[in-house]
Amino acid sequence: MYSIEIKNLTKKFNDKVAVNEMNLQIKKGELFALLGTNGAGKTTTIKMLSGLILPTSGEIIIENMNMKKDVYKIKEILNISPQETAVAPNLTVKENLEFMAGVYQIKDKENKINELIKLFKLNDVLNKKAKTLSGGWQRKVSIAISLINDPKILFLDEPTLGLDVIARKELWKVINELKGKITIILTTHYMEEAESLSDRIGIMNNGHLIDVGTSEYFIKKTKSKNFEDAFVSIVTGGEL
Repeated sequence: MYSIEIKNLTKKFNDKVAVNEMNLQIKKGELFALLGTNGAGKTTTIKMLSGLILPTSGEIIIENMNMKKDVYKIKEILNISPQETAVAPNLTVKENLEFMAGVYQIKDKENKINELIKLFKLNDVLNKKAKTLSGGWQRKVSIAISLINDPKILFLDEPTLGLDVIARKELWKVINELKGKITIILTTHYMEEAESLSDRIGIMNNGHLIDVGTSEYFIKKTKSKNFEDAFVSIVTGGEL
């Protein structure tokens, strides 16, 4: 059963083709990493999949709904944790969760908030203002907020960007706990992050989805020592 199906997805900005006839199927509960260098088309793809911009042509089917016909219904079942930490700096962690629960009109608000506090181990920072927290804690809270509406699909855009190695590994633990429960689309520039967390990886370059597979598949295909070398080989055509 597929959570996301993309058929001949294309996006043009004037004469520039940002995404070119992309075809992809992502399974329910899969953690799929979408990788590529800057300008490869990842952000444009994510914006189309999340209903922020419309494709020039092609089709997006999410949970058996067509993006063109059911965009508002689709937006109700997904959420995004953006690169920029999405927390209100002057509110406490608990106030941030309560505020977003109100925005989404969560019926059993208290139980949902307690569930997220437990998952992200937020007890020690609950009453602290978000702006006083470390980058790692702010990112945890941001991801917790993105789960407040029980999304079936979660987009994680560079979730550990700028974090130290300890904070990054702690966030990996949380993301691993979500695997299988919801469908996750991950974008990252950290190759070890994609390799560690993802079930499958898609590599984009110049608007094209070049290939899809596991990190082991790419290493074997390019006869590389590790996944980072395999990625470089794929996007440069083996020229580096």
